[in-house]
Amino acid sequence: MRILLMGNPNVGKSVVFSRLTGVRVISSNYPGTTVGYSEGRMKVVDEVAQVIDVPGTYTLDPTCEAEEVALHMLQMGDVVINVVDATSLERNLFLTLQLLEKDIPVVVALNLWDDTKHCGITIDVERLRTELGGVPVVPTVAVSGQGIKELVEAIACARGGQHPARSRDERWAAVGRITDAVQTITHRHHTWSERLSDATVKPASGAVIALGVLAASLWVIRLIGESLISYVLDPLYQAFWLPLVERLSISLGGQGVLHALLVGRLVDGAVHPVESFGLLTSGVYVPFAMVLPYIVGFYLVLGLLEDIGYLPRLAVLLDSGMHRLGLHGYAIIPTLLGLGCNVPAVMATRILESRRERFIAATLVAVAIPCASLQAVIIGLVGDFGLEYVVLVYATLLCVWLVLGIILHRVTGGFSPELLIEIPRYRLPVVKAVLSKLWGRVRGFLMEALPIFFVSVLAVNLLYAAGAFGVLARTAAPIMTKLLGLPAESVVAIVVGFLRKDVALGLLAPLSLTAQQFVVASVMLAMTFPCVATFAVLVKELGWRDTAKSTATMLASALVVGAILNAVL
Repeated sequence: MRILLMGNPNVGKSVVFSRLTGVRVISSNYPGTTVGYSEGRMKVVDEVAQVIDVPGTYTLDPTCEAEEVALHMLQMGDVVINVVDATSLERNLFLTLQLLEKDIPVVVALNLWDDTKHCGITIDVERLRTELGGVPVVPTVAVSGQGIKELVEAIACARGGQHPARSRDERWAAVGRITDAVQTITHRHHTWSERLSDATVKPASGAVIALGVLAASLWVIRLIGESLISYVLDPLYQAFWLPLVERLSISLGGQGVLHALLVGRLVDGAVHPVESFGLLTSGVYVPFAMVLPYIVGFYLVLGLLEDIGYLPRLAVLLDSGMHRLGLHGYAIIPTLLGLGCNVPAVMATRILESRRERFIAATLVAVAIPCASLQAVIIGLVGDFGLEYVVLVYATLLCVWLVLGIILHRVTGGFSPELLIEIPRYRLPVVKAVLSKLWGRVRGFLMEALPIFFVSVLAVNLLYAAGAFGVLARTAAPIMTKLLGLPAESVVAIVVGFLRKDVALGLLAPLSLTAQQFVVASVMLAMTFPCVATFAVLVKELGWRDTAKSTATMLASALVVGAILNAVL
């Protein structure tokens, strides 16, 4: 048996799913899309049933990619559990009536039942069951488990095809009639959470709250990432993995093609986890000990903000400004995450609905958002000449982000859909559900991004061994000296930036650059090829074709901005 969980966004579907399936969850993308869904198992009587958490949808007449996927998945199910927000009955019943017009058994889970009392709402469940043609209607509180047992038992009584096909207007008229018949609303005073909800979407108070939430989120992500690196993963690498690689290096004689591919280049006669850039050094250390910790921190914070209900409010608050860049409010999340690490930032573009938006957002992150490690070196090296030069670097990148976003908005085909979302009530997150989503997302990163990363490292090593980087450096030297005003030796640093940007900027320190040259070099490094880990994720998220377009955009904009800076300074 295949059971589909269907409902509007933000009705508690993921919590119901977690209650039904426990921790045995598989997360994946629907074929041919970037729309994700979760799959688990549960026992119904004596049968093990497959449970699929279908992407949230308001209607079976698709208006976006997620709703198209939901409609396709409906054809795969044997039973539908329609999760309904009991506090917004009129909005939710439109989808319910559409499901009842299909030839598939349906059970209605009247979720958030505890909140109806807080909202002054009374629902006659028996009358609602009758109005829906005898379909089982079960009040549930997924966060506490109330009604879940009864919901499972009701699956055997699921019924479908209770209503003839109707037009949109006829369906809405039926929704209004049913709601009037079964629901009574009484006056009550606003709660503190509702006052907070109002404050988070108002421009003045919402901006202050948003800055606080985003600052706290970045701090937590960085704290988790650095703690995992410093106290867990780096010590494990140094104690167990590095000695094995060093012994392999000795057995291979410290040189040769095989040594270059597996171990990489020795740095001062020793194996360096990052700068050696071998499959068993950088290929292991960078994704597991440098990127994965921030992925864990990012997805943990994202899951908490999702389940609390803050993300829709942030998106609404920033929507009008982001639309000028061809994006909607949700795009601010990957943008700000990029200030910590570009890898989770690019992966976060999945929350955007259209391929066009994901391309614009990912390109802007890769071009104009410096990661934390690069920022640290910029502040350290450029800051020695004065704070005004650091400000100039950041001001330039901000201008690039704005101007390039406007240009991409105008020249990229397609359109950006309007932000049509429901703002749910604030709720305390369920630990089990948050951890379940965290594991599914981290597992997805490991399964999807790692293979591309390893292939990228191998390809770079082969190109390096073939002397391609040397040819590139010699070819680009005239551009560096005449167009950008940098010494020819800085080409090496720019090329190394593809491997590690903070190391690349550090290579410029011995060249005795002026303050103006350091500004140009810092902006160039920030805007050109992202690190190989980010590049690998770009390929995974955008595909080779759009990644090539993004790369061309990076190179062209970096050369233009670098030339302008050189001329002005």
